Amino acid sequence: MDKLKIVYSQEYDVDIGRHVFPTNKYTLIYGRMVREGLISERDIVHPDPAPEEDILLVHDKDYVRKLKEGGLSREEEFRLELPYSKELVRASYICVGGTILSCDIALDKGIGIHIGGGFHHAFSDHGEGFCLFNDIAIAIKKMKKDSRVKRAMVIDCDLHQGNGTADIFKDDPRTFTFSIHQEHNYPFFKPKSDLDIGLEDYTQDKEYLRKLSDCVPKIISDFKPEMIVYVAGADPFERDVIGNLRLTKKGLQKRDEFILETAKNYAIPTAVVLAGGYAEDINDTVSIHLNTVKTALNYAS
Repeated sequence: MDKLKIVYSQEYDVDIGRHVFPTNKYTLIYGRMVREGLISERDIVHPDPAPEEDILLVHDKDYVRKLKEGGLSREEEFRLELPYSKELVRASYICVGGTILSCDIALDKGIGIHIGGGFHHAFSDHGEGFCLFNDIAIAIKKMKKDSRVKRAMVIDCDLHQGNGTADIFKDDPRTFTFSIHQEHNYPFFKPKSDLDIGLEDYTQDKEYLRKLSDCVPKIISDFKPEMIVYVAGADPFERDVIGNLRLTKKGLQKRDEFILETAKNYAIPTAVVLAGGYAEDINDTVSIHLNTVKTALNYAS
């Protein structure tokens, strides 16, 4: 069997100045993987920017035009919480292409891994919370458009509720959105997912993993998705600077193992996207994401 290709682009490392969002984490993850002998350059597939017709499966034409032309208002840029640049827009197009590609790989190989993606705060008509385009929603709609799947599921384990994804799929009975997150944190407007688990501040490994094990297998069994997009945020980590959950690195690794083992037990192709991570020491964020990638590789078949 051919070695699993991992999706990554060096263009994700966009200069946004001094900012809590470490865009260089993607380059650091890739570098660690090469140094540890997990991959070589031939194991990487570099995505192309998603064509606009795919972006428009989710996002409004007027919003896309503003991004292309640099026409965001001051309020819109403030809501995005990122400094606008054409490089940022291009990286976002490529990132959407990367998540689409990881879904295609998952459906062909069982698991797809994207060193990037997971921008779940983008709504159809605006971006927010560091997210320009909702790559998760676009990729799912693309898979449906191409008749690769009819039923899809999002398992969102980022620190923050996946508000954009929940809103985009609120009227779609064939996409199940699940989010486990810190309740008293951004976003303050939380459209309902199909299932939300809002955790109290300072939740630790044992309680987090218990809540996952209580509901995820049943959801998968009942809903019977043909594909899962797993949003593997690093920000539930106990030393994340914008979160107040208390998961350890070991706990986060057990989370990854549980989700991916459950998906494999049900024979559900799974695309992994990395989402957020804002530890005080960027090496902690990189290590958590790297453990996710290693775990996914272990479950690849």
